[in-house]
Amino acid sequence: MTPLELQALWLSLQVAASATALTLPVALLLALALARGRWRGKALLEALVNLPLVLPPVVIGYALLVGLGRHGPLGRWLNDWFGITFVFTFRGAVLAAAVMALPLMVRAVRQALEAVDRGLEDAARTLGASRLDAFASVTLPLAAPGLLSGAVLGFAASLGEFGATITFVSNVPGQTQTLPLAIYSALQSADGEAAALRLVACSVLLALAALALAQWGHRRVAGWLGQR
Repeated sequence: MTPLELQALWLSLQVAASATALTLPVALLLALALARGRWRGKALLEALVNLPLVLPPVVIGYALLVGLGRHGPLGRWLNDWFGITFVFTFRGAVLAAAVMALPLMVRAVRQALEAVDRGLEDAARTLGASRLDAFASVTLPLAAPGLLSGAVLGFAASLGEFGATITFVSNVPGQTQTLPLAIYSALQSADGEAAALRLVACSVLLALAALALAQWGHRRVAGWLGQR
């Protein structure tokens, strides 16, 4: 692989890891609200969370550009007061990947939370555990396989994100050019088929490695829970 291709690979791994770490706590809170909450507006929140699944990624990227661009209402405020910009930057690529991965992670974590036996939490409460203690010592360990699955799904989705990223932060080598964008650039070149093939093979290997890691982690967590 050429230095530019290795740079795109390394940048993709950084973006995917950062997006997953940023999104997982948010996904847990949203999944908890959707799985356990009984309040008005829940259907609206669920629709907003799942919106990136049904909208074209370009639309999500354009919405981020309008809101967080240098002339957008929130983007201008962040730039003027904190010097934070998202357009044409690494953090913008992370944000775009995180937004697109969020609904997949929320779904996986929500299913895991809904599968937890509430009777076990009630038993912990009767033994003197607070609501937070019961959640941390009972709910989270039992939902750990779902959390792991959500994290792997988010990582894989972030690795493959294209439409929102190129719309929001463009295709800047070394800054925002991840593997999908590097493949797109290679295909636009007259002699880029070999480079595109190498990058596609690299993407497939990364996806397979992520799936294998998820299955291995799921078995380890399930075995640990069984021993307990």
